[in-house]
Amino acid sequence: MFKSIRKALCFLFLGIIVTSCATKDQVVYFNEVEKLEGQVNLLEYEPKIERNDVLRINVSSSSVNEELVQPFQNSQQRQGSSGGGQNQSLSGYLVSPEGTINFPVLGSVVVEGLTRTQIQEKLEKQISEYVKDPVVDVRIVNFSVTVLGEVGSPGRVQITDGRVTMPELLAMSGDITYTGKRQNIRVIREVDGVKSVGFIDMTEIDLFESPYYYLKQNDIVYVEPTYARMKSAGFFGSPGAILGLVSSTLSLIFIFTR
Repeated sequence: MFKSIRKALCFLFLGIIVTSCATKDQVVYFNEVEKLEGQVNLLEYEPKIERNDVLRINVSSSSVNEELVQPFQNSQQRQGSSGGGQNQSLSGYLVSPEGTINFPVLGSVVVEGLTRTQIQEKLEKQISEYVKDPVVDVRIVNFSVTVLGEVGSPGRVQITDGRVTMPELLAMSGDITYTGKRQNIRVIREVDGVKSVGFIDMTEIDLFESPYYYLKQNDIVYVEPTYARMKSAGFFGSPGAILGLVSSTLSLIFIFTR
């Protein structure tokens, strides 16, 4: 009798262990990655400037004296670069609610909706009326993405080059932990004041074609916990699950004691 009960319990707990284990496809990134061989990158992504972005713009020239381009430099930016520890967000051009920046000599310049490359070309064209061969470099100072949930180091990640992919961001955040879901990573994004939610599956190669593969400034990325992680506070879950477990145990005992 007792031997039969022990056998029943062993089978039951073995079944629980087996069903709670993750499969390889649920853990390994980029399943069937060999299919990417020779694939051309279809997403030539460059972020577009939005209202309230802060831009750092440097103007130089390859053919004239540096003093000639000084009028086109932001005075606060020059002070920030020489002041050591000054906050970078205080030494750039803030994009106004109208989508413009107030640029030295040129005045109001529309930048909203443009990429960094487009702004560089636009400013170079306008500055060339005053300075020969101007070279403009534009950076987004406040480009950051917030990472929450089951990663090694959750928090706000500052992006220096204005371009980051989901795999790169996860690497910067210490990767997804063993208790994090790789199949359902959520990306909360705001465009023109309207929020949207997208999903990324790190186990599938489809992520390389997702509109959320490249992240935008101020995106929020959330890696939700696995079922095992959510239930780690206690072995049993809902009353229904407990009832099911008891029912299964009694059924197995009945089978082995008949």
